[in-house]
Amino acid sequence: CCTDNAEVESFFHSLKADVIRGNTFETSTKLHSKLKGYLNYFYNRQRLHSSLGYKTPVEFEQKLF
Repeated sequence: CCTDNAEVESFFHSLKADVIRGNTFETSTKLHSKLKGYLNYFYNRQRLHSSLGYKTPVEFEQKLF
């Protein structure tokens, strides 16, 4: 799909703004833990996505089924 690159770039922009900028990680394990928490809890369950009608991915998927 021609928009795949734009969607991935948007995700990484959000990731950098929400997690990476202004933080330092002493080990790769600490970075991994922070990324896992961001994806599993904030990004998918709390962060509103404009492309989903300002719903979280979890809310959007629940309405499909």
